[in-house]
Amino acid sequence: MLPIQKQQIAHHIAAALTPLLAGTDLKPTVLLERPKVAEHGDLACNIAMQIAKPLKRNPREVAQAIVDTLAANADAKVLIAAAEIAGPGFINLRLTAAAKQVVVKKVFEQGKAFGTQPGNGEKVLIEFVSANPTGPLHVGHGRQAALGDALAALLEAQGHPVTREFYYNDAGVQIATLATSVQARAKGVKPGDAGWPEAAYNGDYIAEIAADFLAKKTVTADDRSFTASGDVNDVDSIRQFSVAYLRHEQDLDLQAFGVQFDNYFLESSLYTEGRVEATVKALIEAGTTYEQDGALWLRTTAFTDIGDDKDRVMRKSDGTYTYFVPDVAYHLNKWQRGFAKAINVQGSDHHGTVARVRSGLRAVSDAQGLGLPKIYPDYVLHKMVRVMRGGEEVKISKRAGSYVTVRDLIEWVGRDAVRFFLISRKADTEFTFDVDLALSQSEENPVYYVQYAHARICSVLNQWGGNTATLSDVDLSPLTSPREAALLQRLAEFPETLTMAAQDLAPHQVAFYLKDCAADLHSYYNAERVLVDDPALKQARLALLLATRQVLQNGLAMIGVSAPEKM
Repeated sequence: MLPIQKQQIAHHIAAALTPLLAGTDLKPTVLLERPKVAEHGDLACNIAMQIAKPLKRNPREVAQAIVDTLAANADAKVLIAAAEIAGPGFINLRLTAAAKQVVVKKVFEQGKAFGTQPGNGEKVLIEFVSANPTGPLHVGHGRQAALGDALAALLEAQGHPVTREFYYNDAGVQIATLATSVQARAKGVKPGDAGWPEAAYNGDYIAEIAADFLAKKTVTADDRSFTASGDVNDVDSIRQFSVAYLRHEQDLDLQAFGVQFDNYFLESSLYTEGRVEATVKALIEAGTTYEQDGALWLRTTAFTDIGDDKDRVMRKSDGTYTYFVPDVAYHLNKWQRGFAKAINVQGSDHHGTVARVRSGLRAVSDAQGLGLPKIYPDYVLHKMVRVMRGGEEVKISKRAGSYVTVRDLIEWVGRDAVRFFLISRKADTEFTFDVDLALSQSEENPVYYVQYAHARICSVLNQWGGNTATLSDVDLSPLTSPREAALLQRLAEFPETLTMAAQDLAPHQVAFYLKDCAADLHSYYNAERVLVDDPALKQARLALLLATRQVLQNGLAMIGVSAPEKM
């Protein structure tokens, strides 16, 4: 049901507790949940069992007292049709038809804003994709893009100003390898030749970069532009051109995926601006480092609540820093930019860095009184994606050389299917992307199933041919069938679904909701005629369909998927 109605019912139950709790210090919280078995009612409450023991009373007796008080409350009876006691003392509530029907009016009033919350001013930074510019975006990056963008939309819907940020390494060993790979290609050396570098990148895209470099082309990405010198011995020009070229390629991948970033952050800036050195100095001054075997170590085990199993090397004996040190500097920068909440969407291979980064941040914050939260940043770690096509696993893209790219998937099945599929499971579970399933027009294909529900509603409304604006104030009292009640309740759950998905950092909950909502719609459509002869019933059912269409649109928009009017 709608959050406001749930709050009202919880208030009525709390009021019913007042005489029972008189003379005690008990301040229980009333929780309402949807029963797992629909026949048990619309809402369930276990408050009687919570307070029975300290009151030294039988829980069913306590439940009966609450039920009797609710039955005598005229305001409660507007929302509650029946309150029943079950088992050891559960209270099952059945809502009135009017209470269920009010959601249709709310959807009409709020339209695209239905399910959202007012602005709260708490800034959030979400870092995702963050691919090094060494090749096209692979399917794992695609899962990050789908998760991160949907999570950003969810948090925006909860009133947060959200910044989407892309962080990448524009220096280091991988970039040097990219430059030598392109240089070899530019000199006419190819994979398999005697002079081909051992650690080089082998994809066809390397040859494309080399050809454009020799042609002295200019490439422009969202964050940079560079013109090639064409000199095969100019390694610096090759490096800068290659990075700009691949950043442009990644921009095209992201555009095809419908993802836009607000900011790009360069790892190199952490060094050029002195942030890494400043962070190391701060950690040393905090007393959380020590020298051993010629290396500088961070005492991460000092932060027992974070849970690292051993101390970590910060600066190796050769004077270079390990990769988590710039991460600490980067996240201090996030905090300094005013982001009290920061979320990283990364592959599960980053699991080992979580405790190190958090320990470094805690050490600096405690020493300098920065006030960072005990757990900062939040992480959403996802497992990798297997791609199946024609019953066989696909591992290689000709252009990328060793993996399936995001653009491969989009070309095969379209953006909507890729987006929906990649958030349709919990991030920390392994996922198999079945290309054949994504192309099928069947109930087993979740994105088709949900989009078809939307198109089905559009078809009925077109067949009716009336002005949908006239449905905003129709009498909804004829909506009393069990399937109508189920669909009404599903619509009312949408705002709370978005809230919980944002709180849990779990966009997959939106995909689950959409599948359930589509199932309720299809079940209703198959069981009941909408364009009946009875004018009042027809108008009420059309209003229900129109509200369902809006909720499906809102949910699909939240995960970046379109809502087609025809299939």
